[in-house]
Amino acid sequence: MKRLLVVIFSLTLNLASLVVAAERPRNIIFILVDDQRHDAMSCAGHPFLKTPALDSLAAGGVRFANAFVTTALCSPSRASILTGLYAHSHRVVDNQSGMPDKLVFFSEHLQRAGYQTAFIGKWHMGHESDEPRRGWNHWVSFTGQGNYLPELPSGRKAMLNVNGERVPQTGYITDELTDHALRWLRERPRGTDAKPWMLYLSHKAAHGDFIPAPRHKGRYAQAEVKPFPTTQGTPLDELRPMWARNQRNSWHGVEHAYHGRLGKIEDNYRLYCETLLAVDDSTQRLLDWLRETNQLDSTLVIYMGDNGHLWGEHGLIDKRTAYEASIRVPLLMHCPHQFPKGRVVTEMAANIDIAPTILDAAGVKSPEPIHGRSLLPLARGERVANWRQELLYEYFWERWVPSTPTLHALITPRWKFVRAYGL
Repeated sequence: MKRLLVVIFSLTLNLASLVVAAERPRNIIFILVDDQRHDAMSCAGHPFLKTPALDSLAAGGVRFANAFVTTALCSPSRASILTGLYAHSHRVVDNQSGMPDKLVFFSEHLQRAGYQTAFIGKWHMGHESDEPRRGWNHWVSFTGQGNYLPELPSGRKAMLNVNGERVPQTGYITDELTDHALRWLRERPRGTDAKPWMLYLSHKAAHGDFIPAPRHKGRYAQAEVKPFPTTQGTPLDELRPMWARNQRNSWHGVEHAYHGRLGKIEDNYRLYCETLLAVDDSTQRLLDWLRETNQLDSTLVIYMGDNGHLWGEHGLIDKRTAYEASIRVPLLMHCPHQFPKGRVVTEMAANIDIAPTILDAAGVKSPEPIHGRSLLPLARGERVANWRQELLYEYFWERWVPSTPTLHALITPRWKFVRAYGL
């Protein structure tokens, strides 16, 4: 009888420890990649780009096959990720706009819930400032787009802002940002009394001009780049509005891509794919650290692109427009404690869903108003009543890029209605 009581007591303690572990706030890593389109990974069927780390996230977690951004431009999309709001609400409508003081980031809610937060990488909202922003206990960033290599054409060194102190960039940017991320992670206390943490790793890659890491340069120099589907030269091209046809006469057109300074589209696309290889290496390094510290199964890892990229579709390059290649992005989520392995979600997901998803994972109620919804129930395979059947897309005209007008679009699983406003 005494032995039976000891066994029961032991089982009770183990069960209690499991309950406590389950109730502890979840650690979170969010990885944001610049200009990575939805099909630029091998798990999405890319013909030559190999992304083993992303493939492992998809195989061990969930891939959202229909993920969109609500504005296909760096700063507005990033503001939507941080707030869960559409651009017309958060008011960051171009790459020069700073963040209005009244906006609250999801990181601020996490801090109030006891999280330690770190932002490492490209911020971009408020183009000329790299100063630490509210909501982050640890800060590593740079002005504007940043630089792939530390040596600038002027002969000066590129600089990083580390918690308010400017220090020289010393290596290839994707690798250096990952070094900073791992250094911060390794400094986290372990144990039951340790605070939960959230890492936001925001890559410069793969924004143009495309510079691969030296170890990857030339990897795909001989890869065959097949032309992307296009209406160019077909009767359908004549059905498009005049402004859309005229875009081809700007630097958005394949004949004049990036003002002609980068050469052939095919060569640029190869460099773009080579530049993404360091991002995959970075992701693998983070996964290796999680595995080594026995946190891989319990940590929520989210991987996403800030917008897509046209590579000749409709005779165009870049983003901004409401075409599929511009607005669809990769979105992967990995947390074996919560999600079945290898699940593919076909419901529409969006950048406005990231903030409520992260807050949901942390056990924090989303603020009001918020336009996005938590993706965790879909990732778990639950049937979600009244999940969205439409999504708003909006792009606001920029004076320095006059060939793309203000656009409003209604996106549904089957159709898209696009209105060019104020031509």
